[in-house]
Amino acid sequence: RAFFTKNKAHIAPTLPIICLSKGLEVSSGLTMADLIAECLGEQQPLAIMSGPSFAVEVMQQKPTSVVAASTDVALAKTCQQLFACPYLRVNQSNDVLGVEIAGALKNVLAIAAGIVDGMELGHNAMAAIVQQGCSEIRWLATAMGAEPTTIFGLAGVGDIMLTCFVNLSRNRTVGVRLGKGEKLEDILASSSQVAEGVATASSVLALAQEYRVSLPVLTAVATVVAGKISPREAVYEIMMLPQIAER
Repeated sequence: RAFFTKNKAHIAPTLPIICLSKGLEVSSGLTMADLIAECLGEQQPLAIMSGPSFAVEVMQQKPTSVVAASTDVALAKTCQQLFACPYLRVNQSNDVLGVEIAGALKNVLAIAAGIVDGMELGHNAMAAIVQQGCSEIRWLATAMGAEPTTIFGLAGVGDIMLTCFVNLSRNRTVGVRLGKGEKLEDILASSSQVAEGVATASSVLALAQEYRVSLPVLTAVATVVAGKISPREAVYEIMMLPQIAER
């Protein structure tokens, strides 16, 4: 917000913005698309690029697939033409909201996956927590107006699998260390990289309340990050939830 506010006079209203940031503005809960529209105006051409793409592997030219999402089909196709190459595939989508919500909340879910690993709760628990988290992201995204199919695509399940299961994930690493009993402030102080899920977790509670969606796993991460309960207490609370039908 500060960047766009400061530089608005230098950004032509017809200049396409391609945004690669994943997350929500902490103070407002706005997606990047909404924030950019608020700062630069609704007319600003905008595309969001997201998906399972560790930067180091892209730099090593290892095969990668991402999504370019825009309400402007021509702009999404332009992104394909600009970035597609023998080691990078670019799919297109018009579901900007779905791509952004999946990209933001998968970081919160990765913290949960890391906690499970750090506490050595096993593969069954890992599968259960990630599946539940996927459902919660789908529930919230569709309540906000996104397409459920987006959550099953590259920007959703694709990015979730990468972030939750691979040690290169910054957010997963934070969760692992929390699960081992380290304090969040010590983890953040010793890391040179940003774990976006820590900041995004604070927006989960507000979104869950606003859209009246139950998000037990994502909410548990938010309360752990806020220091209100321990990882062990969070796991116990989740396991003691009422038995329900799958949906």
